[in-house]
Amino acid sequence: MNSLLIRREAGGVMHIVLNRPEARNALSMAMVAELRAALAEAEAAGDVRVIVLRGSGGHFCAGGDLKDMAMARMRLADEGPAVLQQLNAAFGQLCCAFAETGIATLAVLEGTVMGGGFGLACVADVALAVDGVSLRLPETSLGVVPAQIAPFLVERLGYSQARRLAVTGGRLDGAQALALGLVHELHAADAIDAAVQRNLAAILQCAPLAVAATKRLMARALHHSPASLVDEAAAVFTAAALGDEGMEGIAAFVEKRRAKWVPA
Repeated sequence: MNSLLIRREAGGVMHIVLNRPEARNALSMAMVAELRAALAEAEAAGDVRVIVLRGSGGHFCAGGDLKDMAMARMRLADEGPAVLQQLNAAFGQLCCAFAETGIATLAVLEGTVMGGGFGLACVADVALAVDGVSLRLPETSLGVVPAQIAPFLVERLGYSQARRLAVTGGRLDGAQALALGLVHELHAADAIDAAVQRNLAAILQCAPLAVAATKRLMARALHHSPASLVDEAAAVFTAAALGDEGMEGIAAFVEKRRAKWVPA
């Protein structure tokens, strides 16, 4: 049975709902594979401009599925530690895929957010939280390591805050996550849908190729000094300005009309 619900909207919006409510949407290996496939499908389609990630049943995602972990442990005798390494790496590869996509991503966080779900929250371009959300990083309190989440946590929050959460078995409510910058907005449950629509409308005002190019350049800026990127950034700007989107954007501004990529 598919563990995702996928719905397309006019204007280039794809909604992906994690749909294992009985397990608080824990990430089984099947769900990881389905999420990777859904993202690949969206990228190949060429007309998906925003992906909205949500969970069903009042929770976003409770992390990895313990059943998969138990099955991997049973295979240790025959396959050795590699079986656990592959399982763990799959979650990191999922987060990397969403972090690197040129498509804008928006995550709606409610209920439980742990493990791989915490990682997906960290890589979302826009993270909206619902009052009552509980974000947890409990791995160290269980004697294990938040191995795949740690790099994204450092990227999102900075080294100092990421370390603090790791050594305290981090627990954050919505207000704390908002104060740290882990989430960008916090809303009551009855206001979250309106917040999603407002953010979608803002994203869809922006040209899709320009968004993708900007995301790529910002990702490089994490690991390179501004001075080292001057020439590359100028080339990126020039290509955009002389491309179809740049020409259309300037024309729309001068003519005081909506750009062609903005939904009517």
